[in-house]
Amino acid sequence: MKLNIIAALALVGAAVVASPAAAQQKVRFATEGAFRPWNWTEADGSLAGFEIDLYKDLCKRAELDCTIQSQAFEGAIPALNAGKYDAIISGMSATPKREEVVLFTIPYGSTGQSFAVSKTGSMKELPDTGQLFPLSTPANEAAAQAEIDKLKPVLKGKVMGVQTASIAASFVDKYLKGVVDVREYKTTEQHDLDLAAGRVDLIMASMAYLTTAASKQGNEDMAIKGPRFQGGVLGRGSSIGLRKGDEALKAKLDKAIMAANADGTIEKLSQKYFGYDVSVK
Repeated sequence: MKLNIIAALALVGAAVVASPAAAQQKVRFATEGAFRPWNWTEADGSLAGFEIDLYKDLCKRAELDCTIQSQAFEGAIPALNAGKYDAIISGMSATPKREEVVLFTIPYGSTGQSFAVSKTGSMKELPDTGQLFPLSTPANEAAAQAEIDKLKPVLKGKVMGVQTASIAASFVDKYLKGVVDVREYKTTEQHDLDLAAGRVDLIMASMAYLTTAASKQGNEDMAIKGPRFQGGVLGRGSSIGLRKGDEALKAKLDKAIMAANADGTIEKLSQKYFGYDVSVK
């Protein structure tokens, strides 16, 4: 009888050891699925892009059982906090305003924000194309503000397209309120169409997004112009958003991001999808 009990306990122990996946934490990710090259939706409905490959890598490193599905960007944070998802990986910058309601991991990428115009539209040029102006320190912000003041006469009365709830929208609200006529869109692809149709004079979005968008068939008339801004109201860089208090999951994902950065995985994925390194060192 005693031997049978011992044998039964041994079998139970073996089953536990043989099934480590059963103990894995399940994490439901959300992504926009319409923000190339960060993330997009293929014709068959599957998700692809830099963040989709990265999410798979991070979940493997952190030993998490992950799933992912598309979610409109403007509703991502409300859905997260309502418990529909556990994490957001969607080119979302960790801004001070968002940090009031969301817990962010360390950043995994940053490209800054810039502008695009139509080559045949009412605004063909902007000054200081390609120059980077950080907003991360008071001294940097002073230099960036001087650049913004330089832009204001050029932008006065123009119609600018931005994505709803994006950091571009926050930038315009802080620095260009009353200067430009702002038009908001649910997706960046929608403001691209209005730029091509002449319904907006320029758009503001992630530099990485604009670079990819301008190379797409049908967007031959799009040109990236003007300075690039980074930091400050634009956030620390793209980070994974979690519910407040989920410190244990943050610790696992932070460790995975650091490891993926250290061994060059993020840089490799950056080169694949952006053509340059967007990792945050």
